[in-house]
Amino acid sequence: MLLFPIQMFYHIVRAGLLSLLPSSKKDLSKEVVLITGGGRGIGRHLAKEFAKQGAKKVILWGRTEKCLKETAEEISLSGSECCYFVCDVANREEVYKQAKVVREKVGDVTILVNNAAVVHGKSLMDSDDDALLKTQHINTLGQFWTTKAFLPRMLELQHGHVACINSILSQSPIPGAIDYCTSKASSLAFMESLTLGLLYCPGVSCTTVLPFHTNTEMFRGMRVRFPQLFPPLKPEIVAQKTVDAVRSDKAFLYLPWTMHALVILKSFMPQVALEEIHRFSGSYTCMNTFKGRT
Repeated sequence: MLLFPIQMFYHIVRAGLLSLLPSSKKDLSKEVVLITGGGRGIGRHLAKEFAKQGAKKVILWGRTEKCLKETAEEISLSGSECCYFVCDVANREEVYKQAKVVREKVGDVTILVNNAAVVHGKSLMDSDDDALLKTQHINTLGQFWTTKAFLPRMLELQHGHVACINSILSQSPIPGAIDYCTSKASSLAFMESLTLGLLYCPGVSCTTVLPFHTNTEMFRGMRVRFPQLFPPLKPEIVAQKTVDAVRSDKAFLYLPWTMHALVILKSFMPQVALEEIHRFSGSYTCMNTFKGRT
């Protein structure tokens, strides 16, 4: 009991000092990277960024073959090895089947990036039941199946990384996207538990990225009240920061860094004050013009 606060203080100071120093980044030249939802949006930029930073092979998973093919061809033209497989992560059996095909045709996946996600942008009472289920199956359960498919081999090799593109909405939900916020909160809990569970597994680590609103087709039509103060993130910046975090074995990454303040404020502010912040920021109406992907 006497040593515990001293140890906590030591680790806090040590982590603070280390964050100020340039961290060493692992080499990607021997890494086989698989990205779910890799055909478009953030996934497409992630694939290009991993290739740019020297990944040995990049594998794309997704449901739309046209997008997957275009992305794979673009990366291949840049001189990097890239292939794709049509796979719906919501389908457990399909995930396990395609994971086996990947191992046979490409080799062992050493970096798994769970990026696939959908959003319907409606309130609970306006949401179709099947649409609600679809969001949970893709955004949350899909991670269970992909991680179960590839993590065992990583543990066996004592080498691997599991990354997840989450959202700040997992910790600060907004009205009008109840399906998405719920699924991302579940996804965050999954990654927090997995990260702790792998603490004593040598060579295998996790990264969870929690970005603010990102300017992609998936959130087309969503409007922030003060775009000058809170501009949408560019997907290529999210991709670059994510790859850097994976290479640095950073467990959690908030984008932008000011999102830390939001999480801290929420931990002690009364509900009335939080409601005023939502009114001021316009989060009650930001999904009114939401259109999503065509």
